[in-house]
Amino acid sequence: MRARIYKQSKPAGQSGLVGTREWILEYGQNAPRVQDTLMGWTGSCGDTLSQIRLVFKSLEAAKAYAEREGIAYQVEQPTVKIKRPKAYSDNFRADRIQNWTH
Repeated sequence: MRARIYKQSKPAGQSGLVGTREWILEYGQNAPRVQDTLMGWTGSCGDTLSQIRLVFKSLEAAKAYAEREGIAYQVEQPTVKIKRPKAYSDNFRADRIQNWTH
């Protein structure tokens, strides 16, 4: 099974960037999940690697760990976000395309 190295994306409901700077090494699912008929829980008895989630400060550190331990990995680069500067006064411009409502 191949490990995945990626950067955590920003939560949709939050404006902060906490937890988005680290790189995460995560294994995929090796065994199918089974539902426990008594409790209704879902899990897999033999797939403990899917529970491991390692956090690194940099991509190079995550790659070095994977290579040192002999783990096959795939790097997912984060998407580049375009930040457009905004000013509060733009809401009241005369040449505004949409009507301003209260």
